[in-house]
Amino acid sequence: MKQQHSIFSFSMLLLSLCYINTFAQSPTAAPAQAPAVVVAQPPVATPTQAAAPHGITNVTKILEKAGHFTIFIRLLRSTQEENHLFSALNDSNTGLTIFAPTDSAFSELKSGTLNTLSDGDKSELVKFHVVPTFLSTSQFQTVSNPLGTWAGTGSRLPLNVTSYPNSVNITTGLTNTSLSGTVYTDNQLAIYKIEKVLLPKDIFGSNAPAPAPVQAPAREKPTKAVPAANVESPVAPVDISSAVTFMHNNVVVGSLVIVAAAMFACHVEGF
Repeated sequence: MKQQHSIFSFSMLLLSLCYINTFAQSPTAAPAQAPAVVVAQPPVATPTQAAAPHGITNVTKILEKAGHFTIFIRLLRSTQEENHLFSALNDSNTGLTIFAPTDSAFSELKSGTLNTLSDGDKSELVKFHVVPTFLSTSQFQTVSNPLGTWAGTGSRLPLNVTSYPNSVNITTGLTNTSLSGTVYTDNQLAIYKIEKVLLPKDIFGSNAPAPAPVQAPAREKPTKAVPAANVESPVAPVDISSAVTFMHNNVVVGSLVIVAAAMFACHVEGF
């Protein structure tokens, strides 16, 4: 009986030790943490595409970043065509192509040319540099001439392009230039740099310098009539050689007559 009690006590002791050991090794429950707050980051604009309201490509920002387009940017803003570009890029499915003249291109114009233009002419000049469709450099090979621009089409607004293996030539009838580089391009907008301002005939055709007219010889002023009494008529030279000869002969003859008469008188006195 005592042996059974001892075995029971020993079993209870082992069970207590196992329980204590298991409790000591169990990990302590970690306190509950609050969920992390995720802060949304604004999208970063790519280096080649300036951010604009409502995701519209900002043409003037692109030109400002490229540099050397100060005058063209000023025209875009003063004519409100900058806003027109925003609307077109947002609503159009065909895209746009812009031929952007550099500041040196404007410097080649006659001094004061832009100042002589009306607000309407300035707006038309800017529109003449915008083609209402996206054109990659390869598409210039198959495009139909003349190109339509925002300024319109017709004989007064011709814009023709000719593609060569290494260049694209542009003519307006008054301007002949080539693309000198690509400022920006994506699937909706292409901006190409040009070194001359595209002059439409509609504005500059009548003001183009014409060849100088041939001047007629100046008419001589009529001289006032001079009274006959005050005019000395020229005296025609008179040949007097025959008269001199005649007078000389008469003198000789006369002298001979006088001498003969004197001799005759002397002879008479001698008698």
